[in-house]
Amino acid sequence: MSSLILDGKSLAQKTEQELAERVSALRTAANGAAPILATILVGDDPASATYVKMKGNACERIGMESLRVELPASTSTEQLRQTIIDLNNNADVHGILLQHPVPEQIDERLCFDAIDLKKDVDGVTCLGFGRMSMQEAAYGSATPQGIMRLLQAYDLNIEGLHAVVVGRSAILGKPMAMMLLNANATVTICHSRTRGLEQHIKSADIVVGAVGIPEFIKADWIKDQAIVIDAGYHPGGVGDIELAPLIQRVKAYTPVPGGVGPMTINTLIYQCVEAGEKSLLVDG
Repeated sequence: MSSLILDGKSLAQKTEQELAERVSALRTAANGAAPILATILVGDDPASATYVKMKGNACERIGMESLRVELPASTSTEQLRQTIIDLNNNADVHGILLQHPVPEQIDERLCFDAIDLKKDVDGVTCLGFGRMSMQEAAYGSATPQGIMRLLQAYDLNIEGLHAVVVGRSAILGKPMAMMLLNANATVTICHSRTRGLEQHIKSADIVVGAVGIPEFIKADWIKDQAIVIDAGYHPGGVGDIELAPLIQRVKAYTPVPGGVGPMTINTLIYQCVEAGEKSLLVDG
């Protein structure tokens, strides 16, 4: 029996069609106004510039607008923070994305946390993380929220299952664990220094690879009929998990590429549309 492929690319395309309809309806109801995502790029890192462009293209495909803010690599923490505050105060902007990473002289966490909760559509603030963890209203961190949307779209019931999340980053591993816990999974958080990692993973019904090391998690650590989520992407088209030997024996898996990756930007714009609707229809 072949495994279920959790196709993030096709789900993202389907969602974009639905979002385009929502944006069109919003424009009609709000006298032509559309959700606007402000993207902030500090410095000239080529990969970061590419990611920002991809996010702008995604906005354009669904009829949203984007406001691109580019700052020099010499920007200080206070200058970046003031830029964010100005965007917070701009009623036309509904979502704010600060592209990671920023130059080393900048206090990235301080700047992330300057983003207004209502505009934190990438789910990067401490306040947003805390509220999400407490199951209060907040936008979830885009990649783990995208993974949860993927699980839901394929009707995978994770209640009561044992999930092992390998990775503990502030924008992926930690929020992923909280989201799974909120969905009634039993969660173990591991990382690259966990002792007996193989044994933890062998007991998992759900494995989330979010450690950032190519094929760090070996196929023979993962039991039959597990749900395998690979959030990594590395040169050569491999993820954090050794996927090839698993394809015929696990219940479901995310391919690399085409699984988790497309859901990240898709979730960002999904949440920005929600923020725009709240601002233009509810508050407006």
